[in-house]
Amino acid sequence: MLDFFRNHKRLMMFMLVLVIVPGLGFVGIQGFRGFFDESANVASVNGHKITRVEYDDAMRQQLDRARQMLGAQFDMKAFDTPERRRDMLDGMIEQRVLADETQRLHLTASDDAVRRALLADPVISSLKNPDGSIDLDRYKQLLAMQGMTPDQYDERVRYSLATQQLPASIEASAFTSKTLAQHLTELAGQQREVQGIAFHPHDYAAQIQPTDAQLQAYYDAHRNDFATPATATIQYLVMSPATLSASLQPSDADLKKYYDDNIAHFRTEGEVRASHILIAAPKDASAADKAKAKQKAEEVLAQVKAHPDQFAQIAQQNSQDPGSASKGGDLGYFGRGMIAGGQAFDDAVFALKKDEISGIVQSDFGFHIVKVTDVKPAVTRPFDEVKDQIAKDLKTQLATKAFSDDSEGFTSLVYEKAKSLQPAADKYKLQVQTATVTPQPDPKLPPDSPLNNAKFLAAVFANDSVSAHNNTQAIDVGNNTLIAARVTDYKPAAVPAFDAVKDAVRQKVIAAQSSEAAHKDGIAKLAEFEKSKTTAGFSSPLKVSRNDSQGVPPAALSAIYKVDAQKLPAYVGVDLGDDGYAIYRVNQVVAGAPIDPQRLAAAQQQIAQVDAQSEVEAYAKALRERSKVKFYGSLDSNAQTADQ
Repeated sequence: MLDFFRNHKRLMMFMLVLVIVPGLGFVGIQGFRGFFDESANVASVNGHKITRVEYDDAMRQQLDRARQMLGAQFDMKAFDTPERRRDMLDGMIEQRVLADETQRLHLTASDDAVRRALLADPVISSLKNPDGSIDLDRYKQLLAMQGMTPDQYDERVRYSLATQQLPASIEASAFTSKTLAQHLTELAGQQREVQGIAFHPHDYAAQIQPTDAQLQAYYDAHRNDFATPATATIQYLVMSPATLSASLQPSDADLKKYYDDNIAHFRTEGEVRASHILIAAPKDASAADKAKAKQKAEEVLAQVKAHPDQFAQIAQQNSQDPGSASKGGDLGYFGRGMIAGGQAFDDAVFALKKDEISGIVQSDFGFHIVKVTDVKPAVTRPFDEVKDQIAKDLKTQLATKAFSDDSEGFTSLVYEKAKSLQPAADKYKLQVQTATVTPQPDPKLPPDSPLNNAKFLAAVFANDSVSAHNNTQAIDVGNNTLIAARVTDYKPAAVPAFDAVKDAVRQKVIAAQSSEAAHKDGIAKLAEFEKSKTTAGFSSPLKVSRNDSQGVPPAALSAIYKVDAQKLPAYVGVDLGDDGYAIYRVNQVVAGAPIDPQRLAAAQQQIAQVDAQSEVEAYAKALRERSKVKFYGSLDSNAQTADQ
């Protein structure tokens, strides 16, 4: 079908015009699009659509976090399951209903709250200048790389803070009684003395001698377990600001112009170190009080002029500034506007040379006598010193703009020139790379590798790619990254012949029969122990608790604590799956250590937090039940819509 479209473009465009244009007159462009948009959504909440793109991005981020945490132990099959996909969608629906309720109640966040949240962000905090202000140019550049303006990001933060208010208010009202906290803490600290005996499958392996008939039967029943996955050898292109920057090299003239246009960014303003003596006279003081303060300042100034080398001692005796008087009036280093003395104070101080003393300087706080003890002149870093950093910053800006300008053209070109990626590589100066992939992500690759993107892998193994060897479409994998590929060789999934995997089948059969033998022996022994009440064969007594399992498997610990404490000693058998079977003899219950007040208070707080979380979940569930939620088919493919 796609080949027909490609080979008859003019005919298909003409047919589309005949079909589409008349229809627009009746339903309008938005109405026409509505016939097809459902396939782009996974659900809607009160009319607000949750798009497939939003859902896929959220799922990808969750998988990336899991991959980063687990590294080589990450198993895509264990994480990318229908249950986890539904949980992800349920979470997004709850966020949406909570946002709707926030809007209904007209909740918002103040400008000051937004400012505090921004400054608390470590990334934004890292953009601070030496004077404590934020480098706005770098801030805008950082947001531009994410496709946002400062105003848009402010609103995103405001929205996030607003939606947190309802859950926060519920959590703040949570309370747990001291009695309940003490009871639960005692249960958590309670110990049980146990003895165990294990039946490991590997202890039975030497006894297992499966016949060829048993091996063949197992192979026939589990053929797919031995299948080799489909593989595709591909050529691929990655377009992103990073890949585009490799071909961008700003000229020296461009770098110099950037330097001249942003000279303030490379300048460190001058600073002085000064000491002062303040004779307080607040702005709202009476004229008489101000006159008295000024007279006192003139008397102190006379002392300073008579003994300039004793400025610090005179300041300690006379200055009414509690913050600096004890330090001889020292204010440290500061630039213009950094001391709350006003313009007159700045003008007087920055007019002085080192070791000069001012006359009387009036501000809103009273009358000052200032001595400059050091001067740091303004310094502008020379062009040659910052040239490399400018080149790096400018390349990033140019690459981001190039990606924005060229992404649509790249998408069109890999589709139009369907039999080769080289035209797109040549035009956009990208490197054609090669790889071999399977339908499932490769845990050995970096977490953010575009080769592990689920949408990309689905496109690679689509029929049009593996059969016709046409380019995939340019897949948006997030983070301003597009990837397109062409399959050069394809090997379908295959089940090897029995003889080729006979040894592997034998190991599987031995493992299965060994596990079965261990379980059978364990169950029989449990029946014997329950009759004899013996301790023969068991390990030495061990004290376990819910907080300290002493290596006892979770399933076994759970079974141990389900034993009736009034009917001891007691025996319990535990199926440990592939690890075999275990029997535990529960001898006695041992009370935990006394609970000190500090520990009890901490437990009370933790239990309250758990209770608060359950209250938040119940509240979200109630909001959802009164909301209109609509699903659009499965999370893996679009199907019929269904209302909730």
